[in-house]
Amino acid sequence: MKKIEAKTLEDAYVLATKEFGCSITELDCEIVQHPSAGFLGLFSKDAIIVVAEKRESSNQKAKSENRDTKKIVTEKEIKSKKEIKSKKETKTEKVIKSEPKVSKKIIQKDEKKSEKTPVIDKNGDSQKVVLDSFFDDAKESKEEIVEPQEPTNNIELQENIEKELLSLIKLSCFDIDTVEVDVIEDTAYIFIDGDDAALLIGKEGYRYNALSYLVSNWLQNKHKLYIKLEIAQFLASQQDMIRSYMVPVIEHVEQEGWGRTRSLDGVLVQIALEQLREEFPNKYVAIKRTRNGDRYILINEFNKR
Repeated sequence: MKKIEAKTLEDAYVLATKEFGCSITELDCEIVQHPSAGFLGLFSKDAIIVVAEKRESSNQKAKSENRDTKKIVTEKEIKSKKEIKSKKETKTEKVIKSEPKVSKKIIQKDEKKSEKTPVIDKNGDSQKVVLDSFFDDAKESKEEIVEPQEPTNNIELQENIEKELLSLIKLSCFDIDTVEVDVIEDTAYIFIDGDDAALLIGKEGYRYNALSYLVSNWLQNKHKLYIKLEIAQFLASQQDMIRSYMVPVIEHVEQEGWGRTRSLDGVLVQIALEQLREEFPNKYVAIKRTRNGDRYILINEFNKR
């Protein structure tokens, strides 16, 4: 028995294994003192353990020896049984080879009884029936393979989009429990809400813009649909904000006949474009880019682009 002291219990166990030259499972360890960091480096304590080698009793040694002898006996019995089985198999093979050919035919007939027998038609032409059944089975197997079809109505399309959006959101870490889709003409109106809706929008709507771009490309390529994505009234608030911002721009256009907005990001450009085209249906309203790549909206007469 030895007393070992170290800064942590793990270090004490490592020292114990090195001291006795064996694994920790072969040692009896008793913790005398747990380590403590103290306060501001003061009153710290090391880990102290008492270690001794495990000793097997005479009864345990006898049991282990008996187990070893039993294993040896059982292995011999298994080998002897295998040899007996192999001898029996060779004898049966010799008996089967010595049997006449008639017995083989009888065995084959008995095996065929369990299988489905071919149906013979009235004229006795069994070969024709077999060929017909073969081609019928081939037709049935082809009919079973059904390729996925496009949804036939808006309800099926809405349900499919909702399921795929839910499966996409489940892969993320956001807690979203509401996904509703309405398909009207060529536009999918999508409403998403949940406890983490604000997180899904992101600061200044950067996550909203990314999700809107992703879903728009997916639905445009697969179903030829445009989208309007609403996450927890974010789109409505952005529309109200842009509407209030457009008041001086609209007044300037009405006075001067032309105008332009400041640089806008993400969905704000589309919202502003829709509102201005609604306000000025007879003017040229389009998105333009600056040299830095920023986007803005220009309002002008058609002959003064």
